[in-house]
This record gives sequence, structure tokens and C-alpha cells, in this order.
Amino acid sequence: MRVLVGVTGGIAAYKVAIVVRRLTEQGHNVRVIPTRASLEFVGQATWEALTGHKATPDTFEDVPDVAHVRLGQGADVILVAPATADFLAQLASGEARELLGNAVLSARGKIIVAPAMHTEMWANPATQANVATLRSRGIHVIEPDVGRLTGKDSGPGRLPEPEVLVSAVTSVAEEAPLSDTRPHWDDLHGLRVLVTAGGTREYLDPVRFLGNRSTGHQGCALAEAARERGADVHLIAANVALPSGEGVRRTDVETGAEFAAATREAAKEADVVIMAAAVADYRPAEPSATKLKKSGGELESLALVPTEDVLRGLVESRSPSHTIVGFAAETGDDAADAHAYAQSKAKRKGADLLCFNQVGSDQGFGDVPNAVTMFDSGGHHVGHAAGSKLAVAHAIWDQVVALRADAGV
Repeated sequence: MRVLVGVTGGIAAYKVAIVVRRLTEQGHNVRVIPTRASLEFVGQATWEALTGHKATPDTFEDVPDVAHVRLGQGADVILVAPATADFLAQLASGEARELLGNAVLSARGKIIVAPAMHTEMWANPATQANVATLRSRGIHVIEPDVGRLTGKDSGPGRLPEPEVLVSAVTSVAEEAPLSDTRPHWDDLHGLRVLVTAGGTREYLDPVRFLGNRSTGHQGCALAEAARERGADVHLIAANVALPSGEGVRRTDVETGAEFAAATREAAKEADVVIMAAAVADYRPAEPSATKLKKSGGELESLALVPTEDVLRGLVESRSPSHTIVGFAAETGDDAADAHAYAQSKAKRKGADLLCFNQVGSDQGFGDVPNAVTMFDSGGHHVGHAAGSKLAVAHAIWDQVVALRADAGV
């Protein structure tokens, strides 16, 4: 498929580099037309390196080949992302100030625009009138996401995540309806939310500890998504190097005991608790006050004792209006697969929702896409989500909102 990607002058242009990469990896012939303003955010060399084609904003650079018309005529699908308010106005008026405008006006194939701008600009009656005009002409308009914008602002106007844009190109090419999975703005307004993230450390001595590979990416994404949707968010971070978003209260802890104490106290004020942190199941029975010396022989034994089951304790002491979500990072073995272990844990823990993700050497941990399967307290499958950590976070919050609505809270 021949895909023409137009990039206009918004900071979200950086996301489109991922879109272009994904489309080329799928085997599509992709060409980028940037506007001059967009080159302030992502340079021409980036687009040319990703696509293997020239990426110029200049209408007159390739006059003998009539590029300003040929590019639009030859594309099966044109995606403009991000589409600024100014570009939407140009397109609605039939203007062609640069090469991109000429190409879109010459298009014979399908056209998709993905607006991205500040909330006030998106809500402005002029912008909304332009969007309505474009839709009336058969142009597909992807509604912007709700989330963090430039600076400290947050609201409707954020460019959807790359996987959403890639999916939109495929759907339009196949004449399938565009799916709308965006969260509802402000649907968590007034809720007090507690999210835990990261992994605890259980010290053997002042230097060494038992730990896990959790980085806190998914937990921080859950906190950010909740804040974007209007919640009052408290994040308990266990050894997390990531920054927390603007407006998120944060408590940092190290050990399982510190985690348990902080979580129990914070949960008293929370309407929803999401336990995304990986808490150690065991700790050394007698940590050494001094560094253990290597004597040359094997360590004969290491006595461990169970740590507190914080999730189970919260479930047992909760009020009817509380919603509690747990996480299960599992691997399979000879006895059962990871899915079966997660179902068993869902029944055993009794949380309203248990999010299971299979982990291994190359999946689950860190700044990589994630996939979760959601179970209710009876171990029944109630949902699935995959994609970026933020996309998965919003899907989990969608499920929480639905659960609370069903429960009448």
C-alpha cells in the first residue's frame, strides 16, 4: 500500500516517527511530506532515513515531475498527523500553501487527519466547524486523545498513540469503521486514587538485597492516566527512577515493610487502589548489620521468611465503596501455564480486578509494550488490553469505571 504521511507543526510530530517506522515494517511504501513549521520539531533527515524517500515541504523542488500533484494522486491513503488547527482551516477552505496542501487537494485515495492541539483550540467553534466540514466531504477525522499537552496543560487535544494511528490507516484502507477506544475526559473526577509502582528490596546486608526487575513504568502510567482523567492521585513508588507527573503526590519507599506501612495508611483515604508494584514474597530472616564477607566457599543456606500480603489485607479490610485492583506477573512451568496461575491468584486474592501479564527475559518489564488479561474475583476473564504502557493503563481504568458503575458507587 502507498501511504503518504503529512506532518504539520506540532510537538506531537515526534510520535509520527514511530508511525512511519511501523508502517514501513509492515511492508508499505511510505513517503512523508512535512510542513516547514514541522521541521522545527522533527528534521527532514529523520523522515528521509525512515522512508528512503525525499521529504521536502517545498512545492517547487521537483517541478518537472509535478510532485505537488503526483504525490497525492499516487497515494492509496493519506494520513496527516499531527494536524494543527491552522492546517484544518486551510484544508476546509481548499488552500494549498505548501507541498502538503497541494498533495491532499490532489488526492484520489482515502484521507485521514489526526488533529492535535491545546484543548481551547480544539474546542473553538471555528475548529469544530472546520472538522464538521471535512467530515462532510468524506475525510476521516480521528478525535484527539485526552491527556498531557505541552507544558503543564492537560485535556482533550493530545495526538493518539502510534498504534492507534497505524490501525486507523489499515482500517480506512480496508473500509472498516474506525474504532474509538479513547477514555472519557474527567470520568475519574473526584475519585481519590492510590497507585503503587516499582519493586521492593529486601536487604541481606547494608550492600546487597533481594529484588526484582520491576521498573515502575506500568504503575507510573496508571498514575498518569488517572490524573489525566481527573482523579486525585497518590503514587507509592518502590525504588522507581521515573519522574511522576505534574499534580501526582508521591511517597518513595524501599523495603516491603516500608511499602506495607505506607500503603495501608494511604489506602484509608483512597476510593480506588491499584497495586501495580512488585512486592517481594520473602525477606531474609536475619539481615546482617555488616557486609557479608566472601569466605571462598559456597553459601550454605539463606533463611527467608514471608513478607506481609498487603493486597490480601486490603481486600479483607475494605469498605463496600472501595475498588481494589491487583497485578500478577506470572510465568508457566511444568505444573501449569501462566494463565492458570493468574486465575488461581485472582480467586485467592479476592480483588475486584486482577491484571495478569506474562513476563520473561524480553517482555513485561521496562519501557516496552505490555499486554494484560483481566480477571474478576472469581477468576473469570473480563477484559484484555495490549499496547503501550499508557494505552494499557487507560484500558484498566476503563474497566475500573465500568466495575464501579455496575456496583453503583
